[in-house]
Order: sequence, then C-alpha cells, then structure tokens
Amino acid sequence: MMRSGGHAYLLDNQQPEAGQRFDALSTLFDPTTFRHIERLGIGSGWRCWEVGAGGTSVVSWLARKVGPTGRVLATDIDTSWQHSTPRPPVEVRRHDIGADEPPAESFDLVHARLVLVHVPDRERALQSMIRALRPGGRLLVEDADPALQPLLCPDERGPEEQLANRLRHGFRSLLAKRGADLSYGRKLPGLLRAAGLRQVEADAYFPLASPACTALETATVEQVRGSLVQARLATNEEIDRHLANISHGTMDLATSPLISAWGKKP
Repeated sequence: MMRSGGHAYLLDNQQPEAGQRFDALSTLFDPTTFRHIERLGIGSGWRCWEVGAGGTSVVSWLARKVGPTGRVLATDIDTSWQHSTPRPPVEVRRHDIGADEPPAESFDLVHARLVLVHVPDRERALQSMIRALRPGGRLLVEDADPALQPLLCPDERGPEEQLANRLRHGFRSLLAKRGADLSYGRKLPGLLRAAGLRQVEADAYFPLASPACTALETATVEQVRGSLVQARLATNEEIDRHLANISHGTMDLATSPLISAWGKKP
C-alpha cells in the first residue's frame, strides 16, 4: 500500500491487525467525533464527505443522521474495510487526499480523523477538503499530537512501563521517518484560520486508561513488529515481553491527545 509521496503506510489497512485497530479507535474516539458533528448541526439531507474513512463506524453513523435524502461519500486510498456493496446514501470511492483532486460536488460537512498527520502534502490535502465545502459548510479535522504527550505510560512506575515507553518512542521514530508530523494536532486551529475558515474552535481528548487503549496498543505493536525489529529499535523478545506485560491488565496505557478543530467556510 503506497500513499502520496511514494512512502508505504506504516499502518497498512491490508494487515490483519487493521480491523482490531479500527475497532479500538472507534471505541476510543467515536463519542468525541459524534459529539462534535452533532454540535455542527448535522441533520436530514446533509451531504457529507468522510475522508480517509478506514473502518465503517463513522460512515454508518453519518448515514443514519442524513437519512435517505442525504449523501455520505466515504473515501480512502484503501477501501477494503468498507462494505463491499454499500447502500444509499453511502458511496465508497478510492481517493488519495494528498494527491487527487477533490470530488466535483460540494458538501455540508467534510470530516477527517487521524488522516492528515500521515499525509506528506498536508497543506494540499487541507485545501482540497476546504474546496469541497459549500459556502457555509463545516470542516472538522481531528488528528493526534504525539509530541504533545509522547508516552504510552505517563506514570512510569517500573521496568514494564519503561519498556512500554521505549517501544512507543521507537514507534514514533518510524512514523517520523515516513513523513508524519508528530506535532500536527496543535497546529490545526491556526491552519483552519489561515485557510479562511470562520468560527474556528478546537479541543482535545486524552484517554489515559481503558480496555480500548490496551486493545489498540496490542494491535499496533503487532502491526509494526517487523518494522521495529528491522530498524533495530526493539527485539522480538522485548516485543513479546511488552505484549505479555500489557495482557496482565495492570498497566495504565494512554494514547496521544486527539485534537479536534472545526470551522465554517464563508
């Protein structure tokens, strides 16, 4: 799986752990996403573009909200995790937000979650999303800021937490080498204002301990195991030990803060 700029995605949707990651991310972040979209006024008949859709939870929720008179366009560079035969009002389309032109139609809402931080040409991607908004349409961009809180275990009590944080540091190094901006989330409000959006606001959500954090870490580490070992950032023995440690359920695992920023097109 390649993205714009020719780099392979570190967290490829084709890998078997991708479904587990989608489920964990949905559990962690869907309530926050839905709260923001509700606040933006979504209703029957809205036209929505879900960028980098990945899994189905947000797309399905949007479809229920807009009803049969609305429209939900779900795009990704890999659409294999969307329904094989989507039903109206949902349309699934393969699209690279960092390289392809935006859809010709205009939308009441454009939303992307945990997408732009991984796109090398983030400026183009953001402009593409804004171009697709109708006048008065709303943009909601939600992205992580790993540099704002870089630890898997903020309470580093002992050797298990120290190992966890060292592996998290290695994971962040892999992301950075593939062009991810590890401090992108905090920039979103300023970027939306600079792009001409009005009524810009933002907040952050920071899960500190939950079963979904554990599930997300397990799936993520398994997914990047080969890359960590190849880069000599960890050994297989260390990864096995870390997975055994977190399976005991006694470690408080956190995620990077999810920063949500939204604004209105004049």
